[in-house]
Amino acid sequence: MENQMIFAWAIIFCLAVAPVHGQYYSRTVKAGPRVEKITRLHFFFHDIRSGENATAIPIASPNTTQDTPTYGTLYAMDDPLTMGSELTSTLIGNSQGLYLDLSRERTQFTAIFYADFAFTTGRFNGSSFSLFSRFSAEADPSTIREMAIVGGRGAFRMATGFALLRPIWSNTIGDAIVEFNVTLYHY
Repeated sequence: MENQMIFAWAIIFCLAVAPVHGQYYSRTVKAGPRVEKITRLHFFFHDIRSGENATAIPIASPNTTQDTPTYGTLYAMDDPLTMGSELTSTLIGNSQGLYLDLSRERTQFTAIFYADFAFTTGRFNGSSFSLFSRFSAEADPSTIREMAIVGGRGAFRMATGFALLRPIWSNTIGDAIVEFNVTLYHY
């Protein structure tokens, strides 16, 4: 009986000590002052949904018959970013991500975008920023739209900011060229 009591106390002791030694070690330290940087970028985004070399393709759509065939369609994109508005101008990176068509109106394109804008040349080679925001095509094509920057990596680590978009050209198929003026706040 005494051996069983010692064994029971030993088990209780081991179970009581295990959680204390099983936790990971962490320590929070106060970060030193950081200098926030502001970077402004200007480039052109080419979204091509038609032809053999499409850069945006539908990957899922609702299984319904509806008047608006693109409503609810999810697109994957790998769009080129260039220095000029022509697709043949200097390639500086690409935008990869997803967008979901949200508009039930046939005449108006509205979508939610998630995209990573990665730079493959120049000063910001290997860096990218992430955009996650709603995009709405206004009746007036010259209207400037604003989208939110929610993160970044490389030179744009911990980026926040905004992108001002101005459509340069679009067609009824969904192809578009968009001018981007981006302001990034990062460390």
